[in-house]
Amino acid sequence: MPVFEINLLVFIFALIGVALVGGVAGFFLARFLLKREMQKNPPINEKMIRVMFAQMGRTPSEKQIREIMRNMNKQ
Repeated sequence: MPVFEINLLVFIFALIGVALVGGVAGFFLARFLLKREMQKNPPINEKMIRVMFAQMGRTPSEKQIREIMRNMNKQ
């Protein structure tokens, strides 16, 4: 019955290597998912706010537009 013995130094390097590969893979996966999400749902801009007001039958003033943009950026 053979006993499988692994060198401690080899184990530590393998562990560090796996952690680095996982970190790099996670970074690129998160980057890809974030880009895809931003294409599907772009951030709100002033033009979109004007369209929403128009759909509600209102004409917004510049002050209202800036106030809404400021509130959206705070969140």
